[in-house]
Amino acid sequence: MNLTEIERVKDISHEDFQKKYLKANKPVILENRAHEWNAYTNWNWDLFKALVGQVDVPIYNNTRAGAKVPVNGGDGFMKFGDYLDEIRKGPSELRLFLFNIFKHAPQLKNDFTWPEDLMGGFLKFFPVLFVGGAGSIAHMHYDLDLANIFHTQFMGRKQILLFPFEESRKLYKMPLTVESAASFVHWYTKGFDTEKFPKLNEVKGYRSVLKHGDTLFMPSKYWHHMEYLDSGFAMSLRALPVTLSGKLNSVYHLSLMRGLNNLLIKTAPEWWYRKKRAMAYETAQKA
Repeated sequence: MNLTEIERVKDISHEDFQKKYLKANKPVILENRAHEWNAYTNWNWDLFKALVGQVDVPIYNNTRAGAKVPVNGGDGFMKFGDYLDEIRKGPSELRLFLFNIFKHAPQLKNDFTWPEDLMGGFLKFFPVLFVGGAGSIAHMHYDLDLANIFHTQFMGRKQILLFPFEESRKLYKMPLTVESAASFVHWYTKGFDTEKFPKLNEVKGYRSVLKHGDTLFMPSKYWHHMEYLDSGFAMSLRALPVTLSGKLNSVYHLSLMRGLNNLLIKTAPEWWYRKKRAMAYETAQKA
């Protein structure tokens, strides 16, 4: 596999960002973007627990979804405060994603600024947190809404692996899903399972480790796999796809595609579980 370190920049102009990264469909890490935010210095476990500790949140573990689990189906619920206490103890598979903490503590929106100097189209009603214990994993996927994403890491470090959408077939994309049939767990220490998934030898992508204050720009439809090296959290600011076709494709993913996948999970779970993996393998071999 051909992996390149994601470029890092301290600061960037609107013109350079548009030309080198947004229009070029290329990720970049903005190192100074968040350093002047109040969030950079003030956000921590104790603050979050004090503000929203009693809110129930859906929790996910590292086990990949079984045949009968609908899209984004969780593994249980916990009080947010109890969850934070759990992951602060040490390694934990438990994570949560797309948590709109700002719905419960809107004052936190005053602690950061939207990167509107770089692009527009932000979904300002939907800034969200991603939180995980050391060792928790977000398996390889791309996002259903096809958003352009500014993902700022706060506490802890996170190992990331990215691929452009053009590599989908070689990544063993399963039909009607945004998921890969291949496993990338601990890829940075164990390597890739190219014996079972040989087309991974041909894929070209990006890698890096995010640390406190790093902001990753991830273009629309980028595949990503993330592993928490330490217990930590990040915030994603999402923007709509730039083109009309991208926006229409987002609607298709969120409605028809997800609906069909969930219908098949509900009506023929075991058959569909096997079928979409077999189809992913066949498609990859023809790539």
